[in-house]
Amino acid sequence: MNSSPQPLWIALGAGAILTLGGLGWLTRDLSAQPSGGKRHPSLLELLEEVRQASPVPESGRQAAPAPPAHRPWQSPLRASCAPGDPAHRLRLQQLAESIKTSPARVQIHPTNFGERFNRDAYGNPVDPTPQLVVLHETVYGIGSAINTFVTPHPRDEDQVSYHTLIGGDGSVVQVLDPSKRAFGAGNSAFNGRWVVSNAKVGGSVNNFSLHVSLETPLDGEDDGPAHSGYTSAQYDVLAALLARWMQSFPIPAAHITTHRAVDLGGERADPRSFNWSELQIRLQSLGLLCRS
Repeated sequence: MNSSPQPLWIALGAGAILTLGGLGWLTRDLSAQPSGGKRHPSLLELLEEVRQASPVPESGRQAAPAPPAHRPWQSPLRASCAPGDPAHRLRLQQLAESIKTSPARVQIHPTNFGERFNRDAYGNPVDPTPQLVVLHETVYGIGSAINTFVTPHPRDEDQVSYHTLIGGDGSVVQVLDPSKRAFGAGNSAFNGRWVVSNAKVGGSVNNFSLHVSLETPLDGEDDGPAHSGYTSAQYDVLAALLARWMQSFPIPAAHITTHRAVDLGGERADPRSFNWSELQIRLQSLGLLCRS
């Protein structure tokens, strides 16, 4: 589903201190010969069809509607090749490696996530490869978010999930593998792009996005415009996680955005009080902002 998720306004749950599992891009070979002798296209062939697809719909198919006019994203991250502190760089690299090799995850209810689509609601090919990262916050504690994700939600408007949660102490939990479609942003678009997977609902960025949510500090458990911000440990883990994703998928720094920026309804404000300078320093130290 692509319905807009509701804020996590449920009672504060116990904090979860877990380590993030390996973030693999799960694929399946579809090229085996079926009994009738007709060969199914392989995953690589399907992706190639998507990349080469014309914006004009195939014969007999309807063109997907474009998203409404929306302010384009202007990334606060600046290109920079300036060398950072070698010790800081090494520590972040080690953190990124530990995120990769320390599997621990939460199994959430199937109503709160889905598979990525290879075609939109009108039958047109779409590229399901993650190409965008959307930043969020939990509003309540990380345990409260987990309780929400493991609870069945039959109604579309209640369904919500992210790929990863980052606690205030730097603890991390992998909620979904990147191959899955998280329900992180409902009515949303990024720089004029969305995917309409349900013609009755509208479009969303979920099919080509990864979602990560930072645990909100205690003074932010309300609907105020700001709070005291996120911890240094959270920015460290976020940078390490982004490094893993940017190395695995075609995600440039300019495609790291916020829920506020992609939301078309003007109702989302997260992540409040996010400090882009803190992320700039860390991504720069990892060499992820240097453009040739």
